[in-house]
Amino acid sequence: MKIRGTVALLALLTGSAHAQTTTPDEDGFTHPLRTLEFNPGLDQREFERATFDALDIHDPWESLNRRMYYFNYRLDQWVMLPAVRGYRYVTPRIVRTGVSNFFNNLGDIPTLFNSLAQLKGERAMNTTARLLFNTVIGIGGIWDPATRMGLPRHREDFGQTLGFYGVPHGPYLILPALGPSNLRDTTGQVMDFAVERQVDYFSYSEASGGEFSLTALRLIDLRHSTSLRYGQLNSPFEYEKVRYIYTRARELQIEE
Repeated sequence: MKIRGTVALLALLTGSAHAQTTTPDEDGFTHPLRTLEFNPGLDQREFERATFDALDIHDPWESLNRRMYYFNYRLDQWVMLPAVRGYRYVTPRIVRTGVSNFFNNLGDIPTLFNSLAQLKGERAMNTTARLLFNTVIGIGGIWDPATRMGLPRHREDFGQTLGFYGVPHGPYLILPALGPSNLRDTTGQVMDFAVERQVDYFSYSEASGGEFSLTALRLIDLRHSTSLRYGQLNSPFEYEKVRYIYTRARELQIEE
């Protein structure tokens, strides 16, 4: 390492001496990249192989996952996005905001549970205060006064709780309609769903069990508030990139 550092320092000093004897350009530089030579032994295939190695995620069900990814792409294109466009067309913005606030308030219930499970006392108190203020002052969560009061919304789920206690993420998984996940996070979603229904906030769970329209509205609101669009990466390797980004993002959320 010391030899490499010495060689690099000598090269830098030599380059500096050469630059002093070279007439600078109008912008003050001498175009050092003009004489840069690339390694002819590094071909495109080797570059792509190294890139895929860096993006490698445990995905033993890749064939099935790719089919599900394509299914979700078509479902989004033919069903979800037209439904979202229709929802935005017929619903005033203030109503859409109220619907999103209501479902976000519901989502604070598993967040509180998982904050306590992860021993995050400050976050648990913050979420408790949000639930109280938004439910009482915000009329069931339709408005969000807690955010204006300096109580930001956090998201904690049971997948993060499992990761917090060292449970590995397991195989990568694409869920129908819901998109990227893994075995640990899928288990976490089931647990969060059970917690939310146990609380039965404003009898929502009972109502949504018999009224498909409430479940459909929640799915449309979820898609409405999600900015991701299939194909927006403009890359033939979108599946690999989404898989990598999701996995790394979940790791960061668990470490938070």
